[in-house]
Amino acid sequence: MERACVLHPDIANQETRRAPEHALAEAVSLAHALKLDVAYGEVVNLRKPQAGLLFGKGKLEELDQRIKAEEVTLVIIDGPVTPIQQRNLERHWKVKVLDRTGLILEIFSDRAATREGVLQVDLAALSYSKTRLVRAWTHLERQRGGLGFVGGAGETQIESDRRAIDDAIVRLKKQLSKVVKTRELHRAARAKVPYPIVALVGYTNAGKSTLFNKLTGADVMAKDMLFATLDPTMREIELPEGRKIILSDTVGFISELPTQLVAAFRATLEEVLDADLILHVRDIAHPETEAQAEDVTDILADLGVTQSASDTMIEVWNKVDLLPPEAYETARNTAERSENIEILSAVTGQGIDTLLDSVAKALDDPKTTQTLRLAFSEGARRAWLFEQNVIDKEDLWDQGYEITVTWTAKQAAQFEKYGS
Repeated sequence: MERACVLHPDIANQETRRAPEHALAEAVSLAHALKLDVAYGEVVNLRKPQAGLLFGKGKLEELDQRIKAEEVTLVIIDGPVTPIQQRNLERHWKVKVLDRTGLILEIFSDRAATREGVLQVDLAALSYSKTRLVRAWTHLERQRGGLGFVGGAGETQIESDRRAIDDAIVRLKKQLSKVVKTRELHRAARAKVPYPIVALVGYTNAGKSTLFNKLTGADVMAKDMLFATLDPTMREIELPEGRKIILSDTVGFISELPTQLVAAFRATLEEVLDADLILHVRDIAHPETEAQAEDVTDILADLGVTQSASDTMIEVWNKVDLLPPEAYETARNTAERSENIEILSAVTGQGIDTLLDSVAKALDDPKTTQTLRLAFSEGARRAWLFEQNVIDKEDLWDQGYEITVTWTAKQAAQFEKYGS
């Protein structure tokens, strides 16, 4: 087992949502998720990053002594590290160095189970590797397993054979496009089934898979571990009043998710875009639950989730069984005052029935049909109607558009506010 240390650079005057000690704890959890033997973790205060070696000379030597004393063979730096910095640090410390992006890619590689998941990880890893001056790429022929950033065979000089990497990327994209087409066919088939889709989203380790298992009786991998679930899982369930829905469990989000992975997993996360209702599962007992929620909101926006979907989204405050009594009462009072917040414990089952009632209510909003007249100058409001998929018929009149819509009262109210 690789013996590792985790360093979190705390750079002065750099705005961040998280306290450095919590960021370090998350990075250590990521290392544990890769089954690394973590010797220690440390927050390293930096006035400014050094271009060549990231750390100043004094701190570099101090870290070098501890790395040797702890017999560390892998240094994980919780943040971005340039290729030059990585190469210089590896030469200086004589150990492997991995940045946050490389670590997350390794975890995704270790967990991907479906054909699409494996291809997406490989594509993301190649995109990352192209930015590294020296990295192994022999993992391309693997069926499953690690990427080779942490251990394995010796390194290959990628820059001496970029054409091979580009060819590999083209090959992977072709394979992935075929898999994505298959997914689109499955999605089209599901669209013919009159069951609404409800997607679980949330920060990694928020308890989505535990909730999914509780609701569906499935046996999806659910552990107290970051990124326990990578591939989307869908199950049909029946609500208490008898209505059937399709529940979708998705990959957990994380702060500073590598851009390569956001792009690579877009097809997987499109399940969220197709959802009739989104449940944002939060670990309400986590000390940085608010910052985690902001990260999830940002990623949903990047994926193209509409404002309407965000407005109807239900926040599921999970793990209330871990809250002290006073904090629990505060959470309960907040939830009671809000239509879009439910508190529960996926482990004990507390609040599950109330959540299912809220899901049924959110999906059962009564709809009415109405005819609107919009002037040609109201293009933005017309585009909003198309985005909401509420238009039944559209005709022209002398000053604009005559549009027949079927919508909920909530959508009607949103439309009245839109552009006003």
